[in-house]
Amino acid sequence: MKDASILTHGTVREQVKPVLFRVALPNGKEILAHLSKELAEAGAVFEPGDVLLVEMTPYDFDGGRILERVDG
Repeated sequence: MKDASILTHGTVREQVKPVLFRVALPNGKEILAHLSKELAEAGAVFEPGDVLLVEMTPYDFDGGRILERVDG
């Protein structure tokens, strides 16, 4: 059985590498999040302050995958 992923919103703090970002979660924790394959291939660009949808696994709360930008 595949474990459920955890979806949360996060705010970009800084870009560390071309596909790696430091993201602040609503609980105050900062994680490193990488772009999903689709966003990386599309050349997605995010700026500090952008709100994103981030996917995390129940096994690793220090990293995540950026799925999309959240409007609003």
